[in-house]
Amino acid sequence: MTGIDDIIFIEKDAKKNSPIHNLDPRVKLIIFIFLVVYAVHTQSFYVLIALELYLFLLIFISKLDFITFLKRLLLVLPFGGFIAIFQIFIRPGHILLSLPLGIHITFEGLVYGTFLLLKLITCVTSVLMLSSTTPLQDLVEAGKRLHLPPLFMMLISITVRYLFYFYEKFVTITNAQKSRCFSIWNKNLPYLLRLRKIGETIAIVFLKAYEQGEKVYLSMLSRGYNEESISNYHTHVKLKMSDYIFIISNVALVLFLEIVSLFII
Repeated sequence: MTGIDDIIFIEKDAKKNSPIHNLDPRVKLIIFIFLVVYAVHTQSFYVLIALELYLFLLIFISKLDFITFLKRLLLVLPFGGFIAIFQIFIRPGHILLSLPLGIHITFEGLVYGTFLLLKLITCVTSVLMLSSTTPLQDLVEAGKRLHLPPLFMMLISITVRYLFYFYEKFVTITNAQKSRCFSIWNKNLPYLLRLRKIGETIAIVFLKAYEQGEKVYLSMLSRGYNEESISNYHTHVKLKMSDYIFIISNVALVLFLEIVSLFII
């Protein structure tokens, strides 16, 4: 599965029907960012474990496939996990194991590395929960309603739309190549030929994207688009009772964990 394919599958998951999916995107955006900030702030192992268990409970309520979710989590972890692993070797303290070249594994490094890894897992799980239960376009609309910078949200909105446009055009071109018995993985073909075809494919995708961008921009101008019109249109959506319950329950959970952590420490 490629990265783009994974995004497509996440979008499909985001359109499912569950109590978490049906929450207002603004509420989910605020709450999951709030959980990320709290996970970064806390200094307690127990709090991080409790937060991760709570997020796993939300996965169950959201009716997401647990194995698929874990695969996505493991796919992202290496990008930050190496920082936690390095702490085992570079943090001074009581030496547990001595390795060649003067490298030592210390108890303090092992504890701190595990702590950082727990923080990373909790933060990534929270972000994946947000993306797996809320379509990308709904997240953009939530940002607009929360009065984030209009130009920034417009750029994000166009980026989201073009992400899927790129994917659609790429699939169309690769299918056309396959129908002509061409594959970049075919080792029987000359390497330079395959390399040239890859370059041509990338160039065609960008040219089509440029043409589409010009069409979209001209269409926007013909409908009276200007800098002021970015923030002119907003639909007023009221929060439901389930949204308020979700907000209160999460804030209450964080307050409870913070109070408990004070006694544990």
